[in-house]
Amino acid sequence: MALGAQRSAVLAMVLRDAAILLGAGIVIGIVASLASASVLQDMLYGTGARNPVVLALVCVLVALVGMASAYIPAFRAAKVDPMVALRYE
Repeated sequence: MALGAQRSAVLAMVLRDAAILLGAGIVIGIVASLASASVLQDMLYGTGARNPVVLALVCVLVALVGMASAYIPAFRAAKVDPMVALRYE
């Protein structure tokens, strides 16, 4: 922001980076859960190891929590006065 970036651009940049990391983590998690489905089948009660509804709900929940946890520091970073940040350094 000290070099002219808008607050909305800083917020979008941080959230975009968080979304990329969340997307990669969700894809890796889906692959790992499907690969270990046969091992986990005996431990699950009332649902299958490859239940697409449960898998989709978990992915949405992880994405919502991840984006909410990224929004708070992104919002705080966008609120910082550039002169205060420069004086701190």
